[in-house]
Amino acid sequence: MTRTRTRRLALFLTAVVLAGSAATIGYLLLAPSASSLPSPSSLLGSGLPAAPEHADGEVPDGTTVFDDDIPAVGNLDPELLAAVRRAAEDAAAEDLTFFVNGGWRSAAYQERLLREAVDEYGSEEEAARWVATPETSAHVSGDAIDIGMFAAAAWLDEHGDAYGLCRIYDNEPWHFELRPDAVTEGCPTMYWDPTYDPRMTGGSISEE
Repeated sequence: MTRTRTRRLALFLTAVVLAGSAATIGYLLLAPSASSLPSPSSLLGSGLPAAPEHADGEVPDGTTVFDDDIPAVGNLDPELLAAVRRAAEDAAAEDLTFFVNGGWRSAAYQERLLREAVDEYGSEEEAARWVATPETSAHVSGDAIDIGMFAAAAWLDEHGDAYGLCRIYDNEPWHFELRPDAVTEGCPTMYWDPTYDPRMTGGSISEE
């Protein structure tokens, strides 16, 4: 091999080595550090909503009166829940499902709903027509259930007295409570809204 060819080969090899070194240095400068790389768990969860917390009585979509694992259902008064389930089993013969929009609630969750109602309706007085305080709410004590879907609520409104289940408020066609005497005496007269209910001011409910 001639000296000229040897020199050219050496220059070529040197250029290759330098180019490789430059590429390596560039990668090291531009590549993210290990601490900035996303973890596998964050990649798997990317774009997915966090699992909701229902311990305070929030009701996930699709909840029925048979979902004991949902606190809003499982923490209801046992006699109320048993009556609602008997009604739901009979209503199922007419292709109706008793979905739950509201059931048992913690005092903290009820307070949050009340604050939201005040913001929505503009005053505590107007909000009181729809949401009770934690101290007076039948939801907090586990004594009330809100039935989702109009057809199911309408069915229970019509047939509920046979199970001891009654609507309490004229403005809330979804809200039912247990009134055992209704089986023989029929449901008591409804209040126009919760502000007419004496329980909201510390009284007892009328059975008329």
